Parts: sequence; structure tokens; C-alpha cells
Amino acid sequence: MQAVILAAGMGKRLGKYTKEVTKGMVRVVGKTLLEHALDSLVEKVDRVILVVGYKAEKVKEFLGNSYKGLTISYIDNPHYETTNNIYSLWLAAEEMKKDDTLLLESDVIFEREVIERLVKTDGEAVAVIHKFEDWMDGTVVILDDYGNIASFLDKSAIVWENSANYYKTVNIYKFSKEFFSKYYFPFLKAYVESNGYSSYYEVVLSLIAGLKNIKIKPLIIDGLKWYEIDTPEDLWSANVIFSDLDEKYELLKKSYGGYWRFPSLKDFCYLVNPYFPSESFLSRMKKIFENLITSYPSGRERIKHLLSEMFGVSHEMITAGNGASEIIKVLSEVIKGSFGMMIPTFEEYPNRIKNIITRKPENDGFRYSEKDVIEFFEDVDNIVLINPDNPSGNFINREGILNILDSISGSEKNLILDESFVDFANPDKRFTMIVEDVLMKYPNLIVVKSISKSYGVPGIRLGVVATSNANLLRKVEENMPIWNINSFAEYFLQKMEPYKDEYKLACDLISKEREFLINELSKVEGIRVYPSQANFVLCRVENSQEIALKLLANDIFIKDCYGKLGIDKPKYIRLSIRNREDNKKLIESIKSVLEGKDEV
Repeated sequence: MQAVILAAGMGKRLGKYTKEVTKGMVRVVGKTLLEHALDSLVEKVDRVILVVGYKAEKVKEFLGNSYKGLTISYIDNPHYETTNNIYSLWLAAEEMKKDDTLLLESDVIFEREVIERLVKTDGEAVAVIHKFEDWMDGTVVILDDYGNIASFLDKSAIVWENSANYYKTVNIYKFSKEFFSKYYFPFLKAYVESNGYSSYYEVVLSLIAGLKNIKIKPLIIDGLKWYEIDTPEDLWSANVIFSDLDEKYELLKKSYGGYWRFPSLKDFCYLVNPYFPSESFLSRMKKIFENLITSYPSGRERIKHLLSEMFGVSHEMITAGNGASEIIKVLSEVIKGSFGMMIPTFEEYPNRIKNIITRKPENDGFRYSEKDVIEFFEDVDNIVLINPDNPSGNFINREGILNILDSISGSEKNLILDESFVDFANPDKRFTMIVEDVLMKYPNLIVVKSISKSYGVPGIRLGVVATSNANLLRKVEENMPIWNINSFAEYFLQKMEPYKDEYKLACDLISKEREFLINELSKVEGIRVYPSQANFVLCRVENSQEIALKLLANDIFIKDCYGKLGIDKPKYIRLSIRNREDNKKLIESIKSVLEGKDEV
């Protein structure tokens, strides 16, 4: 058996990465794509034929005529700039008539097991495929009732509503020399003679698949890793997927989200409400998607009136930000004086605030009380208090917050109260300070709330700030663009009222799931779980880095708190609350890891 690798293309979409080399020479996790492919072919084929074009000499110089016992020969495609891969295959056709062939493209990285399975799979023609997922692009196939490939669809023919029926081609095939000579080559010859070389070789397969007497069998590799690399974004994703665990963890952490790219990953790191928005609310938003994406949002005044209705305070006391992060940045610029913060905490505040003084509770679990905050005010002009705090879950009840406010009443000191997680507190402890009477009584109270976190819509980027200090609110708004809120966020605010009961129920479910998670994890030896009123829990373990990496091996991504301000030992992890099924998976995985097993 032999292998043919198509590696003539220019890979223009990869920009700087292919300025001096062809796509197959781009490196993923320290090795070129061609090396990855050749490693999988060692001891599986007798020789490899590379069809080269763009920067061909660099490929030949790099690989030479052999690789780990594989004999390598080259076919030059001089017209790589004006043709597509059907021409490269046409150039290799005479060689493919001589032996059974594995056909690969040079821009795909995959696990070695893919080739191992393909070699063992019976069939005159076998296509490697994977169940279609949103990140995939290019040719897809549909299977018939007998499990054979019924048709190939170009990406332009994809109907997204039917995507559940699709499988994506991985661009790896096995053809017997008989199949290629008797079927593929005659169709190929007829096609190029009538249509030229500007198409792709899959179009010939689509013609053959329509014949009743020929079966193209699929090799479904769901569960195995692979990635097709066409853009810098693809390159980043491939590096995440194929990196060692420590590098993979760092890459995921530094991306701060966007994990829909990795459907198998369970995100227990970032904090969101898994029970809201409800299906009915989402269906409503989907129905108006086209209008929203093609329409400008309203300006600030209209948004303020929507917030007024949602939170029950005067529109003159509240405004919106593009996520709480925009509000945090602006507040750090318009509020003068020194700022105090208990640590560890949400680091967007200390990262933005210049004149900051921190205090670390000297106890297990980073617990502090209203008394500690009141005493802290003796040394600072302002205090940022996240309640419940992140990552500790420390919580001060409503009476305690009022006592803090009373202690600074009449002064020029300010309490910036971030209550992004307070809606997840137990129902008997849940409260908000976005109340008109409270805001009026305490003009030095500034309440920040992340709608993204509590309402489960981080993708629409929405946060609010409320205060009766009209001068401060005016300065905040002057430092934000008039169109800082997108149409999806505006529509969410506009239609939220009928779903308030569903939102309350969702928060109640989080409270119950938190209790379940704490109770079950507390039974596991080797982990200590601290009390929390948020949608996450802080846990102490022997080695947080080791735990995080071993869980990532099970596709579970958690927050290793080592390195956060105030946490100088690898002893703490933060776990977000998800639904019951996911929480059970997390518990079993942690138990397995702590018992010394690598996988569940």
C-alpha cells in the first residue's frame, strides 16, 4: 500500500504562516503538518508520493527522499496558483493505478489511530468521516439506510436545518487500485476534459456515489481528534486540541472563553447560569434573529428605560455597560481616591484600579465579615466588595451590607458593591441593593451587576451600574459610547419581564445544585469544599495544578486559582455549578483523580 499526500496549495488564508512555506510545512505543537501525517503512515505504507507546488523546494529540502523508513517521491504541480486539488490528483493518477492508496491532504492533523483504523477497514473505497459539528467547514456526506455514503454535498449546498444528518469528510481516503482504475479515473478523466481543473476531487466522488452498483464505505471516527487547518483561527484550535495538557490548559485559560469551538469540553471554569434563558425565551430570540443582527440598537436613553422597568428603579439611577467589565474600567477612571479590596477576588477590579490597597483574611477559606469591611474603610476612600465574593464564595447578608453603608453614611467614602452572583444565593438569603429607596438613602452606594453571569447570557455582553449619585452616573456615561449595547442585549432587556418567574426558578435550581455538589464533594477524601452562596464553590486540594490537568484529560476545564492575587500556593480550585448530569460527571471525575486513576 502507498500514500499520496496533496501538498501543492498556497494556503493564502493562513496569512503570515504560509508566506514562506506551504500549508503542510506549518507547525502544530512543534511539528509540521507533513511530519504529523508521515508519522501516522510509518509501517502502514511502503512509500509516500507528495504532490507539491507552492514553495516545493522547501518541502523537498526539509523531508528529502525518506522519512523514518518511508520512501518519499515527489510530483510537481506547476499550475498550483490557477488550479484546485483535482489537478494535483490528476497528476498523481498514474501512480494511484499501481497500488492501493491512502489519499491525504496536507492541511489536516489527526490522531494516528485514524490511519490504523482506515488500513483495517474493508472496502474498495473508504472515506474517513466525522459527525458534523458547527466548527466544521467544507464537503459533507449523507449516509443511506445501509450505512454507505449516498451523496457528497459541497459546502454551498449545506442546509443548516438538516445538519444533524450530515457527516464531515476528514479529507482522508482509501482506494484500491482496482476501484481507482475502473471507476475513479474514468470519471476523473471525463470531468477534467469537460470542466477543467478548477474544482475539487470530491466532485468526482459525488458522481460515483450516485451509482447503485458502487459502494463508498464510511469510516466514522467520532471521538478521535482531528482538525482541518485553513486559517490562523484553525491553527490556534488545532494547537489546543493536540497540545500536551499543561500547554492546552494555558491556551484555554488565555482565551477567556469561546469554548464552543470544542464541543466535548465541559466548562466548569467560567461562571454562567445553565438554567436560563429558558427554551421558550431562546426560541423567541431565535425567531427575531435576522431582524436583530441587521438592526442598530437603540441609544443609551432607551436602554436606561428598559433597565428601569427590569429593576424597578428610576432610569436616572441606572445605566448599562458592554458587560460588567466595561463598567469596571470606567468606574476605576471616574472615582477618585484609594480603593480597598479583600483578596483573593475577581481580578478585573485590581487589574483596572491603580490606587488599590488589598487585605487578605488570615483564615482558612478567605472568610471575612461586615466588621472587617467597616474597619477597612478607616484606611481607604472606597471599597470594592464582591458579594458573594469570587472565588471564595464569601457572603455578607443584607443586614450586614446595610451596616457597612451606615458606617460610611454622610462621608465621601464609596462602597462599590458587585452583586453579580447574589441571585444564586439561597432563597432566604437572596437580595439586591438595586432598590430605589436604598439607592436614595445611600448616595455613596454604587451597585454593579453582570447580567451576563447571572442571567446566563455572557455572549450578549451586558452589565449594569446603579446609583443615586447623578454626577457620578453622568461621568460614567460620558466615558462610554452611546451604542455600547448590541441589539441582542436590548431585545433581552425588552422581553425579560414575562420570564422573571422562570429566572427565579433557574436561580433556585442553581441553589439546589450547589448544595448537591457541596454535599457530594465533601464525601470525597482529599478535597475540602468551602461554603458558598454563588454559582461556584472554592475547594482546597493537595495540588491544584495536577488536579486541573488530570480533569482536562477528561475534557473537564476548571479554574486553578494558583497565581491569583492572594493565592500563592497551588492549593485551591474553583468549580462552577452546572446541571445535575454535568455535576455528577465532575464529581465522579474528581473522585477518580483523587483516587489515583487518570480517567473515569
